[in-house]
Order: sequence, then C-alpha cells, then structure tokens
Amino acid sequence: MNNIEKVKTLIIDEPLKLDCGQTISNFPLAYETYGTLNEKKDNAILVFHALSGDQFVTGTNPITNKSGWWSYLVGPGKAIDTNKFFIICANVIGGCMGSYGPSSIDQKTNKTIGTNFPVITINDMVNAQYNLLNFFKIDKLFSVTGGSMGGMQALQFVANFPDKTKTAIPIACTASHSAQNIALNELGRQAIMADKNWNNGNYFNTESSPNNGLAVARMAAHITYLSKKSLEDKFGRKLQERDSLKFSFDADFQIESYLRHQGNAFVDRFDANSYLYITRAMDYFDLIKQYKGNLSNAFKNSKTKFFIISFTSDWLYPTLENKEVVIALNAAGANVGFIEINSDKGHDSFLLDVPDFLSSVRNFLEANY
Repeated sequence: MNNIEKVKTLIIDEPLKLDCGQTISNFPLAYETYGTLNEKKDNAILVFHALSGDQFVTGTNPITNKSGWWSYLVGPGKAIDTNKFFIICANVIGGCMGSYGPSSIDQKTNKTIGTNFPVITINDMVNAQYNLLNFFKIDKLFSVTGGSMGGMQALQFVANFPDKTKTAIPIACTASHSAQNIALNELGRQAIMADKNWNNGNYFNTESSPNNGLAVARMAAHITYLSKKSLEDKFGRKLQERDSLKFSFDADFQIESYLRHQGNAFVDRFDANSYLYITRAMDYFDLIKQYKGNLSNAFKNSKTKFFIISFTSDWLYPTLENKEVVIALNAAGANVGFIEINSDKGHDSFLLDVPDFLSSVRNFLEANY
C-alpha cells in the first residue's frame, strides 16, 4: 500500500471514549470528498464503506489505481450525482487506508500498534466519523448511506444522532449480526491467526506477512457475497484452460482460479490485523441489545426519512433481516420506504451494475432533495 501520503487526513483532537472502555485522542481519520458543498451546506451525503472498502468511493483510487468501489452509483450524472451532492466518505477507524488502526505507528514506542490496538465497534466508527460534520461545519446532512457494514453504520448514525440527517439509505444490512455471519467471520479470523507469519499480530517490520491466511479469509468471505446462481452462470464446472482433469490440487476449475485471484489481489491492498478488528466490530453489532431488546427505540426520536433496500439473492443479509429494521421503524412511527430488488448477483448486488437498484436510489434522492 504505497502512496499513502495521497490520503486526506483529519486529526481528531477530541477524546473519543470507546465501547471497550479505552479512550483515544489526537488520532487520524482519513477521508475523501466528491462534488461541492453548497452555500446552505444542505447537500452533503455521508457514505459509509463496507468491510473491504475505503474512502475512495468513485473515480480512481490513488493507492490501488483501481476504480472506486461505488463507481456505478456515485459520480457526475449518476444516481448519487456529484454535480448535485457533496459526498464525504471516511476510512473507518481500525482500517488500513490512513485512519487510526493496527497498522498505525504508536507515537510513544515508534512501533506499529498491531494487536495493541483497542477492540472497536460500529458505534465507535460512527462516533469518530461524526467529527467530519464539525470539520465541514455541516449542521445537518442530506443523507447517510452505505451497504453491508456501511448500512449498519447508517443505522447506528441515526440512532446516535437522530436530528443530524434528513434521509438515510441503509442497503443490504442488518440490525444485529446473525450467528451464521459471526461463524463465517470467525472462519476468516482463524485462517489469519493460523498463518505462522501472523506472529500474534506482530508481523510489521518483518520479512513476512500472513498473506496466505488473509487470502483464505477473503476467499471464504467472497463466496458469501455471491449467489449460487451467479456462480453457476459464471463458472459452473468449467475447467481452467484445459480440457480434462489434471488429477492434482492445482486449480482445475475456473471457480478455484477465480477465488485464488480474489484472495491474492486482496492482500495487496488490505491489512490482516485490520481484517480481524473490522470483522470483530461487525460481530459485536447489535442495535437491538443496545436498546434493551426493542429496536424501535433506536429510532423513536428521529425525523429522518428512511429508504431500506434489500436484494432477492442476498443470503448473507437476507431480506428478512432488512424487513426487521422496517418493522421497527414503523413501530417507532418513522417515515420509511422499502424495496426488495430482484437480482441474482447476491450480496454484492449493491456494488454492481443493477439498473433497478441504481434507479431506486436516484428516484429516492431526487424526490427528497
């Protein structure tokens, strides 16, 4: 991850009390913006990224030189139109793209923090990002949005700051991580920690990193982002550049080669310790428990207008879990709309060119701006 100096960084002076009991201060929050903040400062949209995302929403990521993760949705003339809206996105604390995380340097020891970094929560991430409103002198956002972990952050933001955004668009998310998702995340964490190069998180400044473990974690997770139909349509049982089985443990099938490529590409841009911390934050997420078993209480003081979006083939955060949020919002008397988008692309639908999804977001924003 070279060119990290290209990252915009805000130093948060205010002490932030974390859910784990520790307090952090004078820490960096890396962010990026797109579009222009208008004179009234009422056109700002705070975008929250998902597990493997970062602050580079659209355009070209200056670190990886790849397209931003939401380039289909965000940009000039697109559904989230940067000619009209001012987009802000921060790298979450715990991340590895410039924000305070396990790959940051401890100013006291001048060494990488590693697993001495405190365990964080979605709540901590959101409270850190709230400082961006003060920095840009924005009294009220036009919208908050994000998919997957980004959607969790959007829900947490409205719960924490009920009068600070006009609208909210949580996408393909949940109000609490299911046992299945905790299990899948634990599989990834164990893959990383079983890599001998992990070295209890102290692999910085050594010759080796736990790339094999991180690649396996990414491969396992990537399967959950797709659907059975999308895998069948794209790969089926097609062999990789040969006409017959090789009778070995090389990548005989195209799907094997694809997953290995996904894993190897991921280690070039992501930190293994960050993966541990961020997945842990997702597992700890439970708005229902935060509000003593009543999810509707999380939104009872909010005048925010919600638009919840789910996808038919998403088995990671299925429509049922999204509807539980809708039911809680209705019980709280909130203004809420809901749509289930028909897509065979699985959980990753929110990142892909799914026309009904893109038009739904555009229509909602235009109707409320």
